Amino acid sequence: MLLIYTHKITSRFRYTMKQIFTRILGIDVAFTTKVEDFIKHTGPKITYTKQPLQNEFFVKSNELLFQKGIQDLHITIDSWEGVPCFFRTGERSSLPFDVFAASFFLLSRFEEYLPHVKDQHGRFPPEECLAYRNNFLKTPVVDQWAFMLLEKLKERFPAMETGKRAYQYTSLIDVTTSHEFAHRGLVRTMAGLLLDLSRFRLGRIAERIAVLLKAKQDPFNNYGKLIEVNKKKGIQSIFFFQFAEYSTYDKNVSTENNQFRYLIKGVADYSQVSLAASYSSFQDNELLKSEKARLSNVINRPVTYSRTRYNRVDIPHTYQNLVEAEFTDDFTMGFTHEIGFRAGTCTPFHFYDITSEEQQPIKIHPFAFHDYALTQLKSEEIMIREIDAIYQAVKKVKGEFISVFSNELLGGKHRVDWLKLYSTIVEKYHV
Repeated sequence: MLLIYTHKITSRFRYTMKQIFTRILGIDVAFTTKVEDFIKHTGPKITYTKQPLQNEFFVKSNELLFQKGIQDLHITIDSWEGVPCFFRTGERSSLPFDVFAASFFLLSRFEEYLPHVKDQHGRFPPEECLAYRNNFLKTPVVDQWAFMLLEKLKERFPAMETGKRAYQYTSLIDVTTSHEFAHRGLVRTMAGLLLDLSRFRLGRIAERIAVLLKAKQDPFNNYGKLIEVNKKKGIQSIFFFQFAEYSTYDKNVSTENNQFRYLIKGVADYSQVSLAASYSSFQDNELLKSEKARLSNVINRPVTYSRTRYNRVDIPHTYQNLVEAEFTDDFTMGFTHEIGFRAGTCTPFHFYDITSEEQQPIKIHPFAFHDYALTQLKSEEIMIREIDAIYQAVKKVKGEFISVFSNELLGGKHRVDWLKLYSTIVEKYHV
């Protein structure tokens, strides 16, 4: 067991140490504010405070883990053995940077509490993100710092035991539009047909009619192929179905449609099914609870995982709402149009609510990339190269590599065969 001495044990301190040592490195950790307990301890130990006690492993602490609320911080990005880092400590510290304070800053999404300009969907834009502005968004720096810290600790404590951690790949499939033409009702079908006519989309009209006459399968109906690919490679997958009423941004098949319900039940026989929370439920928690309950009734099992429409996260309100709605895990932490790690990590972590200064029960699973981020790249070769680079970074720290693919992109007509690309990706990166 590793013992950490500090001058004050706060919620922020406890949260950060547990994430780095217990969840990332698999090290049992205990804390003390008593010098005599620290001196008596015969196992591995470090001090995290302003001044060292003797000649022990000492990390000079930044004030961040001992404060409350939000302060505007001046952050200068530097480098620690080639890895971006901040909160420099000074010569007496065993580490050149306070990686604990820096980790808390990223994991808590501290910067998202600060004043910023949101995008059209009320999201924190990547351009406002410290990691994006300083070119380390594609690096899981929190995990890298943890393993660099471990190397230093093992130099001092060679016999220190750590837990085993294994790389894992998880595929998320967003189903916010389950079918392009089928099961959409008479009014929506006629409206779509008239729109196609007004824009002279003759090929699309022919395809729509073929699907409606059941002469051709709906292009978005690729669930069997996805399940087959995932099953063949033993891929852990989660299908997030939107189960909401029609609105400006929510355009899935009616929740009353029996074929849609049968589809969800069928997918749930082979993969985990959870809720893609609607755009309308973003600030309506009663609606969120209703969508959750209705989807649960369809699959006859609890729904505890969530993703929000368009990856909308408003810190801290989104996670407060998800906790109130009794979700246990969320998979929305990332940027739709940028590859990388919004929270600087590829390890699941609990949400820390700075407004209450408490760790919340919901666990956040950060994704590495969304397929819409790949659409901005010029070729499949570049896409694979970008994905491979981030995969290598995750594999190195034995983290969780999570991809998000959208059902409509996988089934649509584009310059890229997205279903083929998906198969290539899961083939290459599932191990």
